[in-house]
Amino acid sequence: MSEKTAREKTIAAHYAELNKYGENGEYERALKTANKILGVAPHEFLAFYCKVVCLLELSRFDEALTQINKNPEYLQNLVFEKAYCYYRLNKLNEALKTIESNDGNLDYRTKELKAQILYRLERYTDAYSIYQEAVKNTDDEYEEERLTNLYATMVYLGSDKMDNFEELKEPTYELCYNKACMLINLENFLEAEKKLKQCEKMYLEKLEEDDDITEEEADIELALIRLQLAFVYQKQGRIKEAQALYTSNLKLKLEDIALQSVASNNIVCINKDQNLFDSKKKMKVALNESLVYKLPSLQRKHISFNNAILNYYINQTEQCEKICQDIISKWPELAANVNVLRAFNLVKVEKIDEAVALLEKNVNSDKLYINLCIAQLYLIMGNKLEACKVLENIGEETYKPGIIGALTTLYLGIGNESKALEVFEKAVEFYKRNKVESGDLSVLYKQAAAFHIRNGHPQVAANSLEELLLVNKIDKKISAELVLAYAQFDKDKSLKLSKDLPSVKELSQGLDLESIQTLAPVAIKKSPGVKPDSQPGTPRTEESKKRRNKHKKRKGKLPKYYDPNAEPDPERWLPKYERTGYRKRKDRRSNKDVIKGSQGTSSGQSEQYDFSSKRIEDYSSSPANTVSPSPRGAHNKQQAHQKKANQKKKNRRR
Repeated sequence: MSEKTAREKTIAAHYAELNKYGENGEYERALKTANKILGVAPHEFLAFYCKVVCLLELSRFDEALTQINKNPEYLQNLVFEKAYCYYRLNKLNEALKTIESNDGNLDYRTKELKAQILYRLERYTDAYSIYQEAVKNTDDEYEEERLTNLYATMVYLGSDKMDNFEELKEPTYELCYNKACMLINLENFLEAEKKLKQCEKMYLEKLEEDDDITEEEADIELALIRLQLAFVYQKQGRIKEAQALYTSNLKLKLEDIALQSVASNNIVCINKDQNLFDSKKKMKVALNESLVYKLPSLQRKHISFNNAILNYYINQTEQCEKICQDIISKWPELAANVNVLRAFNLVKVEKIDEAVALLEKNVNSDKLYINLCIAQLYLIMGNKLEACKVLENIGEETYKPGIIGALTTLYLGIGNESKALEVFEKAVEFYKRNKVESGDLSVLYKQAAAFHIRNGHPQVAANSLEELLLVNKIDKKISAELVLAYAQFDKDKSLKLSKDLPSVKELSQGLDLESIQTLAPVAIKKSPGVKPDSQPGTPRTEESKKRRNKHKKRKGKLPKYYDPNAEPDPERWLPKYERTGYRKRKDRRSNKDVIKGSQGTSSGQSEQYDFSSKRIEDYSSSPANTVSPSPRGAHNKQQAHQKKANQKKKNRRR
C-alpha cells in the first residue's frame, strides 16, 4: 500500500470520527479530531471549517477569529463565521464591515445576521427591511423566529409601520409578547394588559406540552412577561399591583441581568423620594456595566437620568452634577431635562442665582418648560415680580389659560390689581385678533368675567360675557350672568335682556311638586337671632303657636323631708368632708397592737416581722445577707399543711 493511499485512509477514518462527534454534540473531541486531520493535511478546508464551527459552539470566539485571520485564503467562504465572532464579542461595527465588504454574494443566514447587527446598532428601519424580505422569500422551519425578529423591530418603529397591526399573526407566545410591546409603544395599555395575560396563558400551555424546557428557562420567560405586565400596571397608576409583581419576580434571582436592571429601575421610579436606602440598592443592580450590550440606549439613558435624580434626593450634589454632565455628553437630546435637575441641584446648595443663569442659557431648548422652571426659582427666592416678567415674555404661550390664571394670582398677591386686569384685557385682545374659537376662549372669558365682577368692574365683565355669548348663544346661564352684570350699572338693558330668559313656568316644567313637598326638610344651621323651630323670615301660623304652647315645663323635684319654713343649709353646696360637722370615720386597721403577716401571724410574732425597730448595723452583721431566690411556693405549701394538721388535732380533742 502506497503512502498516499494510507494517508487518504487515515483522513477518511478521522472524518468518520469527526462526523460522529458532531452529531453527538461532543465538540471538544470533534475539535481534536479536526486538528488531527489538519496535522496530516494542512490545506484541508473542510477540516478547517469544522474546527472553526467547533470553536464557535464552544464559545471560544477570540480563538476562532484568530484562526480565520491566519488563513485569509478561506475568508471568502467564512464571511458569516467571522462576522458572527465579532457580533458575539460585541464588536458590532466590525461585524457590519465584514458583511458589507462581501455584500455582493450573501446567503440568507448572513443577511439575517446583518439584520440582527443593525437591530443591535438601533438602525431599526434597515433591519425591518431585511427581515421583511427574508419572511417573503424563505419558507422553512425558522419562519416563526423571523416573524419574532420582524415584530421586535416594529416595536421601535412607532405607528408608521403598524397600518396592518390587526392582521399580524400571533401563533406563538413570542409573537404575542412582541405584539403586546407594540401596544405599549402606542400607549394602549388596556389592550396591552389583555395581550400579556394571553401570552402568559400560551406559555403555560407550552410548558405542559414540552418537557425539554428547564425550570430556570421557564422562570426567565414568565418573569419577562410578568415584569412587562408590571410596567403596564405602573403606567395605569396601579402602583401596588406593579410593585408586588416587581418584588416577587426579583426574588427569583434571575440570571438575566437585563430583566433585573429594568425591574430595579422601575421600583426606584415608584419609590421616588421615599425608601431611599432600598432605591440605592436597586440602582446598583440597574447600573451593571454589562448592560451596555444588553439594553437599547433608550432604556440606558432613562436609567442614568433616574440615577441622577436619586443622587439629588439623597443630597449627593457633587455626584448628581457629575452624572448630569455625563448624560449630556452621551445623550444631548436630554439636555433640557438634565439642566433643570442641575438647576435644582444648585438650589439645594443655595446657589439660586447660578441656577437661574444656567436655565437662561438653555431657554431655547424647550421654551415653555424652561421658563416655567425659571419662574419657579424666582418664586423660591420670593421675587414674585420677576416671576411675572418671565411668564409675560414667553410669546403666545403667555395667553394659555393656566398661565393667565397664575399671572393674575401673582399680581393680586403683590397688590397690583390694575396689572391683573391688564393681563385679562391683553388675553382677550389676543384671542379676538387670532380669531380663536376653541374651548380655551370660552374658559378665558368665564375667568375674566368672574374676576371683573369680584373686583367691582361689572362693565368689563359684561363685555367678556357678551363675547362669550357670541360663541355660545344657547347657554342661558351666560345670559343670566350678563343680566346680573348689567343690573349693577344699566338696569334698563338688564330688564330687556331678562325677557329672553326662560319663565318660571318653563323652568318648573316636568317637576313633580307633590314629591318635592313630601321631601324631608333640610336641617338648617342655627344663626344668631333665629329661633330653632322656624326659618328666617317665615311667620308662625296660629296652629304652630298652639302646638308650641301645649308643651309645658315640668316642676323640679324637691328633696326628701323638705321643710319650706326652715332656712336652707348654707353649706349645702360644699362636699361633706369640707363641712364643719364632718367627723372622720375611725379606721379599724389603725390599731398597731395587732399585726398579721401574709399567712395570718399573730401579735406575738410582731417583733419578728417588725423591721422598723431594727438598725442597719444589726442587719448587715447578720450571716444571712446574701441575696438568693426564695422558694415562695414551697414555703406557702408547708404552712398550709401545718394549718391542716393543727385543725385535725383540734377536731380530735373535741
